[in-house]
Amino acid sequence: MNRTANIGVSCGTLVVDGAGRLLLGHVTGTPKWDIPKGLQDPGEDLLAAAMRELDEETGLAFDAARFVELGRFAYRRDKCLHLYKVDVGEELCDLGHLVCRSFFPHHVTGKDTPEMDGFRWATRDEVAKLCWPRMAARLLSLAW
Repeated sequence: MNRTANIGVSCGTLVVDGAGRLLLGHVTGTPKWDIPKGLQDPGEDLLAAAMRELDEETGLAFDAARFVELGRFAYRRDKCLHLYKVDVGEELCDLGHLVCRSFFPHHVTGKDTPEMDGFRWATRDEVAKLCWPRMAARLLSLAW
């Protein structure tokens, strides 16, 4: 039996500024922060999925040539991560224009709720405190 056929691929992008900080989005309704990422759609290539998720969750769009492939990583029993990195230097000094256009039904009201409701830059030390432990460990294992 091929167990890998049932594993989802979550494609994400590490957006890194000139100070070496990582862009994180606040996960609505939780105390945690995360990178822009999401499941690859059937028939969608990995880079296209990462680019789509970045656009949907932050409003950011970059030329495909700017995405550096970091590779595929173990994440959960039912999901792996395929990550890319985009260095933005000083391009994103202000994050006020970022907006999440990816929604889920609120667990109480059923109203469409954005997946992310805020954005910030985080140092490596902050990632360890802000992200879920499994995501923090994965991010901190990478050079960015």
